[in-house]
Amino acid sequence: MSTTPPHILVVEDDRETRSLIAKYLRGNNCNVATAQDGREMTRQLAEQRVDLVVLDVMLPGEDGLTLCRKVRATSAMPIIMLTARGDDVDRILGLEMGADDYLPKPFNPRELLARIRSVLRRQNFAQTASGADGATAISFLGWKLDCRLRELRNPDGALVAMTSAEFDLLQALCQRAGRVLSREALLDLTHGRNTGSFERSIDVLISRIRRKIEPDPRNATIIKTVRSGGYTFTPEVQAS
Repeated sequence: MSTTPPHILVVEDDRETRSLIAKYLRGNNCNVATAQDGREMTRQLAEQRVDLVVLDVMLPGEDGLTLCRKVRATSAMPIIMLTARGDDVDRILGLEMGADDYLPKPFNPRELLARIRSVLRRQNFAQTASGADGATAISFLGWKLDCRLRELRNPDGALVAMTSAEFDLLQALCQRAGRVLSREALLDLTHGRNTGSFERSIDVLISRIRRKIEPDPRNATIIKTVRSGGYTFTPEVQAS
């Protein structure tokens, strides 16, 4: 992480919980803004730079999952979701909406801080890396993955919005095209083990990437599933 204190936006409708989180983060070298609903969140994001959003699922008006999906449509800014529901189904739903991490209530503020630091560390690492094996750009089937700018462009040259986790996973697959990669290996390659991710999250990310690059996501031909193996990236890749 940068030595500059990160700017965190906490979106939580419960005043006591919101104040507790904000006080703890401020006491640990974070700049903190708060919002109690989606309207205030939207205003805060428009008025100031935010490095990461801590977003409660259960909010008045638009819920956290809806807000997460809206942010993710235009930005790769990290999002950590909070919810009183902690089973795998809800965790997966949050990941499908584009969340980078997920923390069930009740939680220890120290764990939230650790997750924030982990997500920001991962993003900082990804932004400063130029791509493994020295590649700065990777092309396949007319698509272009820019490893320095961390951008994906379709064959028409249009920018395709991707989260940091999606980009990391697609880059790992492209750099190892033709090889069968297990979920465990993909977690290691994308630093997922350092963020508390679980193997099912790889399936969620693969599904999200397929919806963006596959002609028919339900009959994937670019990222193929290998039974009892994992995934393989099938196109011929050109690196520069």
